[in-house]
Amino acid sequence: MERLWAPWRLAYVQEAGAADGCVFCLEAAGKLGSSSLVVHRGERTIVLLNKFPYASGHLMVAPTRHVPALGDLDGDEARELHELTVRAVAAVGAVYDPEGFNVGLNLGAVAGGSIASHLHQHVVPRWAGDTNFMPVLADVKVLPEHLEATRARLMEAWS
Repeated sequence: MERLWAPWRLAYVQEAGAADGCVFCLEAAGKLGSSSLVVHRGERTIVLLNKFPYASGHLMVAPTRHVPALGDLDGDEARELHELTVRAVAAVGAVYDPEGFNVGLNLGAVAGGSIASHLHQHVVPRWAGDTNFMPVLADVKVLPEHLEATRARLMEAWS
């Protein structure tokens, strides 16, 4: 079995654990101001950039209500989470033209959920050969675009 080590992820896990309050709740309440990574606000969910993305365009869709488990969503939240995930895939596809996507939930800390207390779904664009050697060899994640530019492009594609 091959293993791909990603030591750069530790910064994300440590920052998420040290955050004063839930970042998804802060974003949903509009409390992050100019630091906000929200691309779209639905009635019951938000779509936002991952602060430590695996690739440019890496989005997350989260309910505005603080819920840790998939079964805690009510029907309207579950529908909107799915609908906005579909729209997120379309927006990222229109902007970045990826060859594929990883879409999914990390349910619980042992499943990779760095912020396990607030359910969120990842939408990650993928390209053939996109595994990057820099995080492994140099403890550096290389992204070709700044988060502000990514957010602006995706917000434009959303509308």
